Amino acid sequence: MMGNLKLQFLFLQLAFALCIFISSLSFGDAGITSTFIRSEWPSIDIPLDHEVFAVPQGYNAPQQVHITQGDYEGKAVIISWVTPDELEPNSVQYGTSEGGYEFTAEGAVTNYTFYKYKSGYIHHCLIADLKYDTKYYYKIGSGDSAREFWFHSPPKVDPDASYKFGIIGDLGQTFNSLSTLKHYMKSGAQTVLFLGDISYADRYLYNDVGLRWDTWGRFAEQSTAYQPWIWSAGNHEIEYMPYMGEVEPFKSYMHRYLTPYLASKSSSPLWYAIRRASAHIIVLSAYSPFVKYTPQWHWIHEEFERVDREKTPWLIVLMHVPIYNSNEAHFEEGDSMRSVFESLFVKYRVDVVFAGHVHAYERSYRISSVHNNVSADHHIVPDKSAPVYITVGDGGNQEGLAGRFRDPQPEYSAFREPSYGHSTLEIKNRTHALYHWNRNDDGKKVATDAFVLRNQYWARNRRRRKLKKHIQMVIDEEMVS
Repeated sequence: MMGNLKLQFLFLQLAFALCIFISSLSFGDAGITSTFIRSEWPSIDIPLDHEVFAVPQGYNAPQQVHITQGDYEGKAVIISWVTPDELEPNSVQYGTSEGGYEFTAEGAVTNYTFYKYKSGYIHHCLIADLKYDTKYYYKIGSGDSAREFWFHSPPKVDPDASYKFGIIGDLGQTFNSLSTLKHYMKSGAQTVLFLGDISYADRYLYNDVGLRWDTWGRFAEQSTAYQPWIWSAGNHEIEYMPYMGEVEPFKSYMHRYLTPYLASKSSSPLWYAIRRASAHIIVLSAYSPFVKYTPQWHWIHEEFERVDREKTPWLIVLMHVPIYNSNEAHFEEGDSMRSVFESLFVKYRVDVVFAGHVHAYERSYRISSVHNNVSADHHIVPDKSAPVYITVGDGGNQEGLAGRFRDPQPEYSAFREPSYGHSTLEIKNRTHALYHWNRNDDGKKVATDAFVLRNQYWARNRRRRKLKKHIQMVIDEEMVS
């Protein structure tokens, strides 16, 4: 035991040294614009008769099953599904042994119309009071139409809880999308942080809009039924279509994909926060009012004050529109959000901000322009208190890749490439995490961009000495015993 602790202590010292080295990299290190050109599948949606859209067998069988976190602390899930013909089944049986369902929870049911399309019965069932770090099995329906799945609850909220997140944005339902999803499912990640633009159903007309929400739900079920996806909304979820008589923003999204917004005292499902393992995750809405005095503005100020880095050292922000972006696509589109939120990101030392929207990959250094409040590149400076900004809008949707980056590459941009892929963030402990961006390289999962992310709270000198002292005390106690 004593030998293992000494090895752990040495490992932490090496990790600290590596983190310090990585964090010292600044504009003096040339950024990389990848020259890789992939031979991609056509950016068209998968045909409706493809097996990934298959309707489950059995009359009125539950379909489009997906789960998300259901509370603030990770002890609840919301399980959602659709039944096409009848209101029932509207309950979930669940337990900790396969085939042994000790508990039953009742759901709530809704449906909606979009133009002349009428959705199936959409069920949402909250399962609360879960045990941490436990595999649960669940069953929806009965008889020949019953379907069974499982999920794993997260570890208890703790500063040293290790956990692996996947990051996906702008997914859609093309063969490139399928490649991204299949590669992600082999990553070993435990929860998806989704950055908005889900189905791209808004690129269709009339009844096909609703139809393509249904196909996406069946397409993604191979992952969404087995692990939580933490949702955020993008512009393709707005679906403002007055020529079809549809003027209620986010109508399809809000009926189908719930979020635990009330648990974080939010007034809207479009912005909210959760704690999971050692991470505090904040979801912002780029397409809701966010300027001073608006509900989202008030809420984000209050939520940052609720963050406790002693319990959840990793502070992660999700938003759809990137506030730093050197691609010609959507260039400077995030400036208004940057002017409102960036000072908060720096003040509260956010570790990383993930965004989508731009259909390419890009990672920044730790930078800010809080003292200038302008977007010109020469006013953006290295800032050790700032987050790393990462755009992962390359899930594979039918709009294709954003292949035109601005030239020359800005000094704040560390790496950029227009290829489809996904990312993972593997939190090791309170001090460091391993980040990878994986390119979908024609059937092979390729780790293309990788670095060690040091925690903005615990890796600071004073707290590092405090942690080192704590570890040494534990070793000394073990030696005495």
